Amino acid sequence: MCDAVSPQKVDVLIIGAGPAGLAAAIAAKEAGAESLLVLEREDEMGGILRQCIHNGFGLHRFKVELTGPEYAQRDVLRVHELGIDVRCGVTVLDVTSDRLVTAISKQAGLTRYQAGAVILAMGCRERPRGALAIPGTRCAGIFSAGTAQKFINLEGYMPGKKVVILGSGDIGLIMARRMTLQGATVLACVEIMPYSSGLNRNIVQCLHDYDIPLLLSHTVVDIHGRERLTGVTIAQVDHQRQPITGTETYVECDTLLLSVGLIPENELSKKADVPMNQATQGAVVDDSLQTDVPGIFACGNVLHVHDLVDFVSAESFKAGKAAAAYARGERRKGKMIRVLDGEGVRGATPQRIGLPQTDDEPEPIQVLFRPACVYENAVVRVLDGQKEIHRVKRRILAPGEMADLTLSPKLLGALSGQDITIHIDASEGVCAWNS
Repeated sequence: MCDAVSPQKVDVLIIGAGPAGLAAAIAAKEAGAESLLVLEREDEMGGILRQCIHNGFGLHRFKVELTGPEYAQRDVLRVHELGIDVRCGVTVLDVTSDRLVTAISKQAGLTRYQAGAVILAMGCRERPRGALAIPGTRCAGIFSAGTAQKFINLEGYMPGKKVVILGSGDIGLIMARRMTLQGATVLACVEIMPYSSGLNRNIVQCLHDYDIPLLLSHTVVDIHGRERLTGVTIAQVDHQRQPITGTETYVECDTLLLSVGLIPENELSKKADVPMNQATQGAVVDDSLQTDVPGIFACGNVLHVHDLVDFVSAESFKAGKAAAAYARGERRKGKMIRVLDGEGVRGATPQRIGLPQTDDEPEPIQVLFRPACVYENAVVRVLDGQKEIHRVKRRILAPGEMADLTLSPKLLGALSGQDITIHIDASEGVCAWNS
């Protein structure tokens, strides 16, 4: 049936109208993309920001503190100003490696598009209970933190009154505060790792300021209740993250929120045969955010999970500009080198960098990565093959906060053409897991 639908031609097609998709669309339009289309499965633009009513957004990009909806609205207004075609309520079913996109909607039925360039900006989803293998009944009262956030902030429902939060991701920390402000009692935030996976500012503002205990190196080992959750059993874990017998504690509660990680939504990426990075669970990209499939770009949380939406926007602007150039027929030339994860580094992005050409005006390249654990007074080293070419000291490096490293044009121009490796010098830093 799909073959019977003639594809419409479009220069740049963007999948997703969250913060990544909107920023990419703005950049592509400003870069000269003539035919530009954004497809969004939700009924409104803005993505996850619509339910993030707390402030703290926009400090880097706009130099002012905004709520999530306020931040999104600035991009929505700019999209309207530029006359960009955004179609909501449209679900993309398939993307091929030659950029043929199949979508469906109530209004238009089945539609197909042949794009000059495709930008993947589908965002991420929360890891569900099924991925944790926690024993216990399948009773009511167990929610992902983002689902609870949507219930309270958008739909006006209160999930429960006595709450335990498993995991210390940013959404879970923020929901600890939100549930408290709505009158619930948050009994504990339980984290299996010896450090929080959220931003330090959220630990302070959402837990410490409300006297909510953070139980590190603990996890939920049992769930109790038939129709509705009645309690959970919490236990301490060892260095292998296995429960320690004799440390179990029963906590009476009616609600369990799960904040146990985010997963990039890359089902469509895989359909397009886009190679994936095991560490980020997103696509392998170069410094223009182009994947290994020519003409397909990826940005935002579908590429790698970010801490701040400001950085999502900055990355997506770059992807939009590059996609517009590709659709015009501009192709990158020259050799690509790989960026590899060294000791203490997880998910360095981009994974490939193009060496500057003589006719290029090279720009600094920002490499983002997450430390494997918490380091104090660490040294981040860049190795060109076996030769150290750059080093920078960092007071604190933690998995909960994305680390960045800027490679200057001078440094890029002097690369030998071998792989470069980002490495945290453990001899000059302390890993909290072992301390």
